[in-house]
Amino acid sequence: MTERFSFAVAATDGRARTGVIDTPRGQIRTPAFMPVGTAATVKAMLPESVRATGADILLGNTYHLMLRPGAERIARLGGLHRFMNWERPILTDSGGFQVMSLADLRKLTEDGVTFASHVDGSRHFLSPETSMEIQRLLGSDIVMAFDECPALPATEERQAEAMRLSMRWARRSRDAFGDRPGHALFGIMQGGVIRHLREESAEALRGIGFDGYAIGGLAVGEGQEAMFGVLDYAPDLLPGDKPRYLMGVGKPDDIVGAVQRGVDMMDCVLPSRSGRTGQAWTRRGQVNIKNARHADDPRPLDEACTCPACTGYSRAYLHHVFRAGEMISGMLLTWHNLHYFQELMQGLRGAIAAGALDAFVTNFHATRAEGDIPAL
Repeated sequence: MTERFSFAVAATDGRARTGVIDTPRGQIRTPAFMPVGTAATVKAMLPESVRATGADILLGNTYHLMLRPGAERIARLGGLHRFMNWERPILTDSGGFQVMSLADLRKLTEDGVTFASHVDGSRHFLSPETSMEIQRLLGSDIVMAFDECPALPATEERQAEAMRLSMRWARRSRDAFGDRPGHALFGIMQGGVIRHLREESAEALRGIGFDGYAIGGLAVGEGQEAMFGVLDYAPDLLPGDKPRYLMGVGKPDDIVGAVQRGVDMMDCVLPSRSGRTGQAWTRRGQVNIKNARHADDPRPLDEACTCPACTGYSRAYLHHVFRAGEMISGMLLTWHNLHYFQELMQGLRGAIAAGALDAFVTNFHATRAEGDIPAL
C-alpha cells in the first residue's frame, strides 16, 4: 500500500478522465462520488453499508465536528476514522462554507471569521491556521484549504474581494498544513460565474501548489446552465496531473455533465437527504414514494437494481413504512440512492475506459426521459 498521496489518469474520452487516487488508506477510483457524513455518519446508514454501495471515500464536515463533539475529543479517541468506524479515505471540508451559511453573528476580517455556533450560540474563531489544525486533529486524508464562499447573488466587486481573500487564505493554509506525508491539501478555486475571476484564482492556486484542486462556489443556486458554463473552461485552468473536485454536486445529470467536462470528484447530501424525505433516484428519474399510486404496487423501485431496497421490498412496502414514519424507510431509500449514485459512477468510469462515453450519456438521458414505470 502506498505511503503517499498520488493520482494517475488511466484513460480519457474527450475531456472526461478515469483514474485512481492512491492514499495510505486505500484507492479512490475516479470519477468518484463522495457520500456526505456531516457529523461523522452518513445519515440512516452503517459504514459497512456505505462501503457496500461502492463508495471509496466519505466527506466529513469540519464546522459541525469542531462544534460537536469537538476535534480534540475525536483526536483523543483515535481520530475520525476510528471514531466513525470507517477505515477508508475521508475528505474534510474547511468549514468556511458552513460558517458563511449556518453560523450567526459573523465577523469577517483578514485574520479569519469569528462566529456564533448555530448549536448553542457559543463563540468560535476559524482561520486558515485553525482550520488546518482542526483537520489535522480529525486525521482526514484530504484536507481542504480555508476559503470564503460569498452568498449569491453578489456583485462582481464582492465576488472579486472574496476570491482574493480566499487566495491569501489558500497561501496561509498551505503554509500551516506543512509537510504531512500520506495526507493531501486541496486548494479551492473561487470567482462565481465570472471567467476572469476564475482565471485569476486558478493562476494563484497553481502558483502556490496543491495536491489537488477544487472548484468551489457553484451549485449554490446559479442553475445548471450557468454551472456548466463555468465547467466548460474551469477544469482546464487547473493542473491536468492533479485531481479536480467539484464541490457540492449534485443531481445525476449534473454529475454526468461535470464528468464530461473533466471533473474527477464530487460530493452531495442529495442521496441521503432525498432518501429520508421519500425520494428515490433511479435510472428512469425520480420516484416519489409518498404518492398513493405506490400503495398497492408489488413491484420494486427498479427491477434492474441490486440494492436491498429493490431486491427485498416492494413499492407498496416502501410507501407504507414512509407513511407510517418508520426508520426503515429512510434506511432503505438512502441505501438505494447511494447504490444508484455509485452505479452511475461505475458506469461512467467504464464508459470512459472503453472510449464509449458519448453512447453512455445518450442512453443515460434517453432512459431518464422515459420517466417512471406506468402505474398499475
